[in-house]
Amino acid sequence: MNKTFSVIIISICCFAKFTVSSAQTDSMKNRILLDDVQHSEKIIGLQFNEAKNDSMLDAINDQLHNYQSIRKVELKNNIPPAILFNPIPNGFKFPKSKKVLKISSVKKIKSPNNIEEVAFYTIPQLAQLIKTKKISSLQLTKMYISRLKKYDSQLHCVITLTESLAVAQAKRADDELAKGKYRGLLHGIPYGAKDLLAQKDYKTTWGSVPFQEQVLHEDATVVKKLEEAGAVLCAKFSVGELAWGDVWFGGMTRNPWDTTQGSSGSSAGSASATSAGLVAFAIGTETWGSIVSPSTQCGVTGLRPTYGRVSRKGTMALSWSMDKIGPICRTAEDCAIVFNAIYGVDGEDQTLYDIPFSYTGNINFKKFRFGYIKNDFDSLKQNKNIADSTLSILKQLGATLIPVTLPKYPINDISIILTAEAGAAFDELTRNGGDDLMVRQIKDAWPNVFRASRFIPAVEYIQANRVRYIIIQEVQKIFDSIDVYVAPSFSDNLLLTNLTGHPCVVIPNGFTNDEHTTSISFTGKLFDEETILDVANKFQHVTDFHLKHPKQFLP
Repeated sequence: MNKTFSVIIISICCFAKFTVSSAQTDSMKNRILLDDVQHSEKIIGLQFNEAKNDSMLDAINDQLHNYQSIRKVELKNNIPPAILFNPIPNGFKFPKSKKVLKISSVKKIKSPNNIEEVAFYTIPQLAQLIKTKKISSLQLTKMYISRLKKYDSQLHCVITLTESLAVAQAKRADDELAKGKYRGLLHGIPYGAKDLLAQKDYKTTWGSVPFQEQVLHEDATVVKKLEEAGAVLCAKFSVGELAWGDVWFGGMTRNPWDTTQGSSGSSAGSASATSAGLVAFAIGTETWGSIVSPSTQCGVTGLRPTYGRVSRKGTMALSWSMDKIGPICRTAEDCAIVFNAIYGVDGEDQTLYDIPFSYTGNINFKKFRFGYIKNDFDSLKQNKNIADSTLSILKQLGATLIPVTLPKYPINDISIILTAEAGAAFDELTRNGGDDLMVRQIKDAWPNVFRASRFIPAVEYIQANRVRYIIIQEVQKIFDSIDVYVAPSFSDNLLLTNLTGHPCVVIPNGFTNDEHTTSISFTGKLFDEETILDVANKFQHVTDFHLKHPKQFLP
């Protein structure tokens, strides 16, 4: 071996040694040590002795390697976990009969002198005008688009106008009607969708800065079903950033009754626009109050369906075991009409159940088992007179109110289920620092919650779901003795029933002394949306709260 060659070999060996040494150094730097485990005990609320902690080191480091390997797999928001939430209690009997949707008859309506007069009409009223050709879908669509453009600067409820699409859909509806084809009550009716739902060729921003240029090249199942029913999509509505609150990258969506206030969220724009008469109805979503809260704030009617009723295909995932999609409308019957179009299986969302919906509007309160959450009504500190008045109206309608007590479990504590799933849904956003771009950066906002979710142990997430299973069985016992129950909209019932998957309809039931809207909620059995909608409809037949509209937006 000559001298030059020897130098080369030595150099190569030294380089190899240096490379291995660097790799070993990096490995050691990232390795979890005994002190790390001992400090972590505080996070999980357990304490082991030093020998046990030392024994765990290899396993914990192996798990860290597992995480790093898994993170190399691209997991887009639309990929669900292979674990499906089951909301069905033991012994539950599914409804089987299917009846034709029956809606209250509408008096004959004259052609409006000014088409803006119909801005606050119900779906059946608008449907009659379109079917009898007293107005065209195109006229109605252009009117609503004009109102969206006029009032959005005050309400900040629109993320994207889908004007060209709406015009095309309206013209199709009119052409079909001219040829004798009528698709039903939603034929030619303009609406808006919360900007969590995809419409191909348009942005789907999720209300969030990191996604404000995002285009998903598909239509959400709900959007497809509404198009098949003849509805006309006019706008993608504002959503509190990644489905929290009413603040998005365009500002805060406003309450039409008081534009100094936000509209609440996260279905912020959907409730605001419906309340202000900018569309005939809108689509919202709820994980924990995101239909109930803005519907209350804006004085409209919202339906949160049973978990597993409406496909979430093409819709942003926040919590796979809690997300639900439902209509926000002016009346309970409008909700029934829209729900009838969007519910059911689609061959895509594996959480769906093929259960019929049979709204007939013929409920008899005297033969009905009606519960109320007595403790919640008794302990109300705000607007108790309005809530008590609601109970009196139900009694006048023939209801015998049966006191009901909700299961006593740590409901708020098991909301870590939502936190953990949300952290997983936006795992990459946390890891790549994209959460720094989001608007709200306070402690009680998604960026911080996503980060904190990393410290929820998998064991505790599963334990929370086991408690959830018990609660599901306990709530079923309540419904063994009643058909529906009424509750204040913002009580423990709100989170509890979002966790159990039960349906809820929220309706306006009065006004505060400073003329802000209030609401009441009806909760029903799983897959029994028809009953709670029927109850809400009967209430609305004898009250006029849903017929009042914010003066500033009247034509």
